[in-house]
Amino acid sequence: TLFPYPTPPRSIYDSPGREMMGSDHPRRNIGYFTAWRHGKNNQPSYLVKDIPWTKVSHINYAFAHVGGDNRISVGGNVSTNPAIGMDWPGVPGAELDPNLPYRGHFNLLTKYKRQHPNVKTLISIGGWAETGGYFDDGGNRVASGGFYTMAESQASVDTFADSVVAFLRQYGFNGADIDYEYATSANYAGNPLDFQFAQSRRATLVAGYVRLMKTLREKLDAASAADGKYYMLTAAVSASGWLLRGVETYQVTQYLDYANIMTYDLHGAWNHFVGPNAALYDDGADNELVHWNVYGTYGLGYLNTDWASHYFRGAMPPGRINIGLPFYTRGWQRVTGGTNGLWGKAALPDQAQCPPGTGSSVGSTVPCGDGALGIDNLWHDTNASGSEEASGTNPMWHAKNLENAKPGTSYAQAYGLDPVNDPADRLTGTYARNYSSTMAAPWLWNNDKRVFLSTEDEASINTKADYVVSKGLGGVMFWEMAGDYSYYPDRNNGQGEYFMGSTLVTALYERLRNAAPYGNLKTTRTMPSTTLDVGIEVYGFAVGDANYPINPKLKITNRTANAIPGGAVLEFDHGTSAQATMTQQSGWTLSYAEIGHSGNNVGGLRGDFQRVRLTVPSFEPIPAGGSKEVTIRYDLPIATPSNFTLSFGGNSYRLSADYPRGGISPTTSPTSAPTASPTSSPTVSPTSSPPGGCTAPQWNASTIYTGGAMVSWQGRKYSAKWWTQNEQPDLNTGDGKPWRDDGPCTGSPSPSPTVSPTSSPTPSPTASPTGSPSPSPTGAYPAWQANKAYAVGNRVSYEGVSYECRQSHTSLPGWEPPNTPALWLRL
Repeated sequence: TLFPYPTPPRSIYDSPGREMMGSDHPRRNIGYFTAWRHGKNNQPSYLVKDIPWTKVSHINYAFAHVGGDNRISVGGNVSTNPAIGMDWPGVPGAELDPNLPYRGHFNLLTKYKRQHPNVKTLISIGGWAETGGYFDDGGNRVASGGFYTMAESQASVDTFADSVVAFLRQYGFNGADIDYEYATSANYAGNPLDFQFAQSRRATLVAGYVRLMKTLREKLDAASAADGKYYMLTAAVSASGWLLRGVETYQVTQYLDYANIMTYDLHGAWNHFVGPNAALYDDGADNELVHWNVYGTYGLGYLNTDWASHYFRGAMPPGRINIGLPFYTRGWQRVTGGTNGLWGKAALPDQAQCPPGTGSSVGSTVPCGDGALGIDNLWHDTNASGSEEASGTNPMWHAKNLENAKPGTSYAQAYGLDPVNDPADRLTGTYARNYSSTMAAPWLWNNDKRVFLSTEDEASINTKADYVVSKGLGGVMFWEMAGDYSYYPDRNNGQGEYFMGSTLVTALYERLRNAAPYGNLKTTRTMPSTTLDVGIEVYGFAVGDANYPINPKLKITNRTANAIPGGAVLEFDHGTSAQATMTQQSGWTLSYAEIGHSGNNVGGLRGDFQRVRLTVPSFEPIPAGGSKEVTIRYDLPIATPSNFTLSFGGNSYRLSADYPRGGISPTTSPTSAPTASPTSSPTVSPTSSPPGGCTAPQWNASTIYTGGAMVSWQGRKYSAKWWTQNEQPDLNTGDGKPWRDDGPCTGSPSPSPTVSPTSSPTPSPTASPTGSPSPSPTGAYPAWQANKAYAVGNRVSYEGVSYECRQSHTSLPGWEPPNTPALWLRL
């Protein structure tokens, strides 16, 4: 389950645990809004009024930072501060709300959010430029250490987390989005300006990141309980296999409402390998991976969205994963080889001039790249000397103009282009669109200039949206909204021109608006119904380049009252982003119970999970209150393993380790577990006898109940609508309350059986295999019928299994509940 502590998740989540975003947003459409496109620097503005509010579900404001006092900050309250100080007199739609105590973008976000209450706003903290420092009110970068130093101690983390809570309350944000780039032990990762802080701390960065996210989650939950309003915690997370090798098992995912995977910047001019910025799939020919013999070593490629998505899928329900989309280009000039530039090479001619963090400056034997310049680099950064950083970075609207032979006359001067005096700023040659259907990757190729620009357009965006739907993912995130385009026939002196718009956001909205609800469970299998309080920890990772092969310890802690005998079988899943090649080095027995994918991943990984089977040695039982550890070895990184089961004595159990944020009541002793057979229905003695013929367990104030759980209380039956704890049923029924009164108890007193389904549900992107610890007894509800109208919340029985209606509909033959998981939630 997602919900952790006694907070009111129902304010944004429904009873199955899915985020409520409005009827036309079953999946997320998250846009980054950047502070610096305010128009006060004589460049085109992208203001809050320009956001396509009806098409997005969330807005991430970029960026706040960690101040020198370890508190969140967006700078001082001065008139030049775009977040809280600026105004835009005379600009239609940018009129400030005079009743708010702050100005700037925040004022307008609050104003517009009132008009669009389903849209959530989050404050994004950090980013590439402000992870290890910040820009002061004069625009100068202060190298303060930022996340790197703040996360070192619990005291400074507490200071930061408390300030985040106060910030959300002050400015009306729905949550915090942590863009820490990067908490990894990988050598020379992140912004070169931050190496002075990051390099000496590589061994402890992950521990600090975990400390930070755990504390934020706890303090946001406490604030949620106090305010009666749920505060979200999300993160921008890496898609790079190299970076992920240094983040252990990315164990912070347990604290997140969702993860936004930065599935872009997979190729760029930091090296000479020319390839797509954000390929959906591998094509087996990535020359960077060929150079490092990745295909020969692992048999698959990891510089693509599908690989990164499956990495996180190993630890998270699909609905808590959003893939990233770039509304900007990456590019090179003077490209040689390849097919229309693709998988060619472009090394900077003078390698002594490589930007910091690339080439020989970090000990790399790979040349830095020859990034595109001038008209091919409109949205460039500047280096320490104020010169243009060559990276081929452009908003997609400018790339569309290049593709259509339009020089961008109306905006070129504002971005510093001088085509009269600088040949690099002139429109020359033809930019031909190319497209790899294997990778869902478009690019522009100018053969005259040998320029390659990796792009996104409607074809790739639609394919990626379809991927999100088919995989049951939560949605998409895009950087940044100001890079989106529309065509304006009247611009450019009536000759027409592309400019800032909403074509791509609209395409995503239209593709996602009618999607089935996203996948809300980690597992695709039927899990045992009884839980043992057994903890799992993966730790002891080597640092940096020494972390290969990956060789940590897996620790099993038995918190029950009885020993776990030798011969017990532990099974768990990891993502198919890593091959089924894990081994052990401690005298245990390790094999694979199921293999979700083998072979190359051209066109995508087939399954979600590789299932590991680990047998406890017969001579090494795990005593009550004790622990054992086994050393494991694997090659590609994996996120935190999941879907644990432990089997012995003819019984199978799920483990509390899978529920680190609560949501279940573990059985402390394995004395009355169900058998492993999926057709059995064991009888469990209740701890106390319910009164008056009640068959459901008696309500207990300390037990956590999730949607669908049934209890009895003072002679009546109740069903939980959503997550609840310590809310007495008879005092908490009706609209907005967690319990539904199902009437007086009938029948003879007997324990309520836990029913195991006769077969596992077929894995499906939208399937919802059983995951509730309290399923309803067989036949508790009317039988499902064809040609009958059902409303949300109606419950039925079908072939001995109970279901709850997710979407109002009139049933048809063939729409039986197990066949239509988008319509029916299995209880």
